[in-house]
Amino acid sequence: MKSPKRRVVIVEDDSLFREMFLETIAAAPTWSVDGCHVRAESALVAVPLNPPDAVIVDIQLPGISGIELVRKLKPQCPATQFLMVTVFEDADKVFEALAAGASGYVLKRDVHARLLESLDDVMAGGAPMSSAIARKVVQHFQLPVPEPGDAFQLTQREKATLDLLVKGFFYKEIANELGIQIDTVAFHLGNIYRKLQVRTRSEAILKYMHREAK
Repeated sequence: MKSPKRRVVIVEDDSLFREMFLETIAAAPTWSVDGCHVRAESALVAVPLNPPDAVIVDIQLPGISGIELVRKLKPQCPATQFLMVTVFEDADKVFEALAAGASGYVLKRDVHARLLESLDDVMAGGAPMSSAIARKVVQHFQLPVPEPGDAFQLTQREKATLDLLVKGFFYKEIANELGIQIDTVAFHLGNIYRKLQVRTRSEAILKYMHREAK
């Protein structure tokens, strides 16, 4: 007896890519398309009614963005895996997508060759990424050699985030100032707290200011 095909929903407003996804999945022996949406708004209503195994999500959608869609759907569909597809090679968008609940991030130029492989990968517990995206993630975590007095080894973006925190900025204000999403601010602050070995905003500020005063 054959195992049932895994179900995938497509959320993509570009008709050419949408058709490519449909054709690729239609030829796959282990996957079937369970629905297509041009806008996040319709997917937000339909997907929770019968959660699929995976959802392919374009980041740049009209109206609600793909990242915001994943952020709203993941708590309602915890077993569903979300694979982001995009033209963006922006590190902040990668982190925003992952923080929102995405399991993989594939550039559209790589999708034709990697779509099925990426879907299988997320179902197996992996986190598929295009090589260009993976390199950006690696570069983000490759800390520079600390300068004298920089014992915390913060990245430039983490320093900028912490400087605004010290000035009394709230998460939303930091996000606006740096041009990033609130989830990305939280991601950077998580790294900052870990490097400073603190648990709260107040502890982070005090420890950072004490070090800078030396």
